[in-house]
Amino acid sequence: MLGMWVSEVSGAISRARGPILLMALTYLLAVLTGIGMVSAQNKFALDYRDKLISDATAHSRVLRSQNSGHHLRAALLDFAGNLGLGAVPETIAGLSVVLPFPMAAFRGWVGGVVSVDQRHHSRLTEVREAIYYLVVIVLQLTPYSLAGGAGVRLGLRSYSTWGRSEVRRWWFLPRDATLDVIWIYSVVVPLFLLASLIEFLAG
Repeated sequence: MLGMWVSEVSGAISRARGPILLMALTYLLAVLTGIGMVSAQNKFALDYRDKLISDATAHSRVLRSQNSGHHLRAALLDFAGNLGLGAVPETIAGLSVVLPFPMAAFRGWVGGVVSVDQRHHSRLTEVREAIYYLVVIVLQLTPYSLAGGAGVRLGLRSYSTWGRSEVRRWWFLPRDATLDVIWIYSVVVPLFLLASLIEFLAG
């Protein structure tokens, strides 16, 4: 059973490797841009970081749970948000082929600007904080890259096979590429859960 799962997942990822790598590159460049801007004390980036944290502190159920000592609840809420409000819409947007890339660029940039603390000191200058930040961001952006890339591949496959009667479909979506999305999500879901558990239980 495990062997079949590994085979199906590796095959699905291999078939979507081009879009997945492009998504990962988009995230990487966006994160580095955000880190570079706040490290250079760019006012726009720092002001956005401060407003983001302020709004989250005031309105986020995740941070309210965390600040109340309910760390597991915070982790599960964060997991649900990343999956349901982040990854799934990004995968669906992949049907357009192009939309996931600006979404990834913005999300990655946000991930970069929060690399500084409330005093605008880089979290990367202290070893423990740097390891924590880098582990969490890699664990979060890896499943985002997989989810977005799977959606883009589904979109490309849909357009390239349009009108071909020999291609089996579920509604208007090619069955093979749709199954690949499902297999890839069998990795995406646990990775998001792991990222949230580490972020809120090990931070």
